[in-house]
Amino acid sequence: MSEQNDPAIITGGMGIWISCWVMSRIVSMMGGIGTVSGTALDVVYARILQDGDPGGHVRRAFAELIRRQPGLSGAVGRILKEYFIEGGKPQGAQYKATPTAKLDRVRNAATGKKSFWEPGMDFQVLTLAANFAEVWLAKEGHKGSVAINYLRKVERPLPWGLYGAMLAGVDYVAIGAGSPSDIPGMIRKLCRHEDAEMPIRVFGTDSSSGDFSLCLRPGFLGTRGSAPLLQPKFLAIVSSFLLANALASNVEARPYGFIIEGAVAGGHNAPPGKKAFNNRGEPLVIYTDADAIDVKAIAGLGLPFWLAGAYGGPEKLKEALELGATGIQFGTMAALSGQSGLAAELREQALELLMRGELNIRTDGRASPSGFPFKVAEIPGTLSEEAVYSVRKRICDIGFLQSAYLKPDGDLAFRCPAENEAEYVRKGGKAAHTKGRVCLCNGLLATAGFPQTWPSGYKEPPIVTLGDDLSHTKILMKTLPAGQKTYSIGKALKYVASPLKCAPKDAA
Repeated sequence: MSEQNDPAIITGGMGIWISCWVMSRIVSMMGGIGTVSGTALDVVYARILQDGDPGGHVRRAFAELIRRQPGLSGAVGRILKEYFIEGGKPQGAQYKATPTAKLDRVRNAATGKKSFWEPGMDFQVLTLAANFAEVWLAKEGHKGSVAINYLRKVERPLPWGLYGAMLAGVDYVAIGAGSPSDIPGMIRKLCRHEDAEMPIRVFGTDSSSGDFSLCLRPGFLGTRGSAPLLQPKFLAIVSSFLLANALASNVEARPYGFIIEGAVAGGHNAPPGKKAFNNRGEPLVIYTDADAIDVKAIAGLGLPFWLAGAYGGPEKLKEALELGATGIQFGTMAALSGQSGLAAELREQALELLMRGELNIRTDGRASPSGFPFKVAEIPGTLSEEAVYSVRKRICDIGFLQSAYLKPDGDLAFRCPAENEAEYVRKGGKAAHTKGRVCLCNGLLATAGFPQTWPSGYKEPPIVTLGDDLSHTKILMKTLPAGQKTYSIGKALKYVASPLKCAPKDAA
């Protein structure tokens, strides 16, 4: 334990729904910080409801939200009426679409040059309710710590997701994939149920001006006047001393602590400092010593920090503690555990390849529409294969990684380099930016077991992301009895935390 009494072990916030409440609750009950992913929870929860809400967990969590916030009862009731299907939709039937985050200008809220925007009410409430439910379910029945993870790059749902998580009493909030300098101030306002704003990047404008902001209005939602909320500890996910120092030096942006994530971690990575290209002029992702993180310098800032990316083993925990870290974050081993949200068939396939020495992980500089390098596990039948990728019709129907741009009439519109090439170019994008892009929204939903099936019968294929370091997962697998195909998250946590004086206790 650190001086701040923070747990030494955090699980990574892997999305979409890989770090689900089931796994995170166990980690929290065992004394770690169980992290849930806040990415695309509105879509996940709508699809769980359409699958019949096995176990009734979503409806139970929504009922608790209504009990705490009666002003939301009508809107939450409409969600249940819209999406819940008793017994689940017919197998192979198409999932009903959820509201998109089309932004409308907030009337009578602008001051000076600033322009405030918000998505429709249905999107706001579904996002809030899903994030509330995920955190509440992870916290149910124990006093352990729960965190939620967001990508700063996924802008439009973030304020409403954060507010929902805070309404459920989330203990930590971790945000990466961009500078989260505006998040601490937003958290302080939402604790008091005050209107909060978050700048968004709009192409065709000065992105540093802050002229365009999302605006969350608790009074509009019906929650203003509620008791003040617990202020969660904000953890900035950083990959450089430069960003960590900038955040720590700004009293308004100063986080509680840092998660220092190296380039071998799964999911999105920070881009290397130096650009490289192959002989065809295509970008390569090559990390050098110049990209190494100055951990000692970040430690010198005096804030708690956890090391992530190839730190998911007992000897790495020892190393981290010797460097002055509060502890470590581990993700890949958790993602492949039996309680993660990873579809069972993909988990088994990945582990079989691993044990045969045939599981390859590549850092793809083009796959993610976000522009960040993205780790891709090469698994047959997934979008890692060119044959699978080339067959998929490019469609952008979810849009979390879309970018905003300014139309001639002054309204905001959105485009994604993974959408139809002609449509992207029509919206002002460059055709070259579409090459190699993968629809992560649909692909990662399929990875979590919620693939969309189109009227043609085509089912969205998955894409799996894992970190480079698989050595500890292999060690755990070798300890299993014959015939057992995976390990529990509890076994993984005990393995990682074995050097601690206070060993994790089994979940009750």
